[in-house]
Amino acid sequence: MNDPIVLVLLILGLLAIIIIGWIISTTNAFRRMLIKIDESESSIDVALTKRFDLLSKLFQAAKGYMKHEQETLTKVIGMRQPAHGAPIAEKQEFANQITRGLQAVNVVFEQYPDLKANTNVMKLMDATVEVEEVLQAARRVYNSNVSYYNQKVVVFPSNIIANWKKFTKRAFFEAEAIKREDVKFDF
Repeated sequence: MNDPIVLVLLILGLLAIIIIGWIISTTNAFRRMLIKIDESESSIDVALTKRFDLLSKLFQAAKGYMKHEQETLTKVIGMRQPAHGAPIAEKQEFANQITRGLQAVNVVFEQYPDLKANTNVMKLMDATVEVEEVLQAARRVYNSNVSYYNQKVVVFPSNIIANWKKFTKRAFFEAEAIKREDVKFDF
């Protein structure tokens, strides 16, 4: 008679160990995913900072030619990098502002071919292209990490732990509105 009770207790104990192990493992998986998201967000911060620094240097190089673009120059110089840990939407708006600043610089370069031919300006423009590629790669990694995490937050059975431990979906880093516009070709 004790044998069935012992067997039932053993099975219940084993089941409890499996459930507790699953809870711990799933909670730790969510925490690892959040660390990966924070790491990839940090890569975006680094690329945005480098992009801003290059934009500032480009403006300094073009300053003499940009007397009529003084308002744009003042706005760009006044931009400040969002703090680490700021919402992704704030970082996205910062990226959009830098894009608008780069477009203003490109307009000036088109108007002044001798400025565009300047060796230092050419190096800065090449560095800007490289930073843009790094930024795009950082955004892809961030969005990939967020996608994986968000899937785990909403899909059964991991959503049980997500709801219990208050893990919520994270926002994607969206494409800049300027880059979503249709390209117009003037021939």
